[in-house]
Amino acid sequence: MKWLKEISLKRLSIILGIMLLVNCANDSKNKAHARLAELPYYNEASFTPHWLSSESNEAKIFHTIPDFQLVNQLGDTITQKTFENKIYVTDFFFASCPGICPQMTGNMFKLQEAFIDDDEVVFLSHSVTPSLDSVPVLKNYARIHGVIANKWHLATGDRTEIYNLGREAYFVENDLDEPKDLDDFLHTENFILIDKDKHIRGIYNGLNRASMMQLIEDIKTLKAEK
Repeated sequence: MKWLKEISLKRLSIILGIMLLVNCANDSKNKAHARLAELPYYNEASFTPHWLSSESNEAKIFHTIPDFQLVNQLGDTITQKTFENKIYVTDFFFASCPGICPQMTGNMFKLQEAFIDDDEVVFLSHSVTPSLDSVPVLKNYARIHGVIANKWHLATGDRTEIYNLGREAYFVENDLDEPKDLDDFLHTENFILIDKDKHIRGIYNGLNRASMMQLIEDIKTLKAEK
């Protein structure tokens, strides 16, 4: 019977070893997505991070998203007042897009689900073809893709205003060496994270699962920020 005990001990050692490896892997995964105490601030298209205290005077005068006036899928006018005391994630899309937009919309939907009961967190998607994406078109798009009214705004409006917001306020494009004008189509997979004071606090690849996981963690960091 001694050999049975030896086999049992070996099996136990193997099982314990496997459990240890799994725990180590989980610890590494958790560390990979660990939240920072505070997120950096951004104020230009290179997205060079600025590490400021959220309560500092420098943070108070740092770059913010200017006011705007657009219309959502319900036909309601939305402005910065709509997002007062809100953390929001924003992107740029168009309803007839056959390429990256469906995946971006799917990932924004997942973010909506992750914060579905959190009134502090909302979402804003700007149409880059506002002449085509009328209120009825956006309302139908919202219905198809599970967009919750007043939780996730699909915005249309003046094309110049939308493009200026994208390029000069959110810095959503990555083509730093290629100056753009209004005749150049605005198309990007980036999601931008905005805090309650309208500062840019992160940029994320809206097509990348790991980037979306990091965005969720960063939203939690902003919620914990004083």
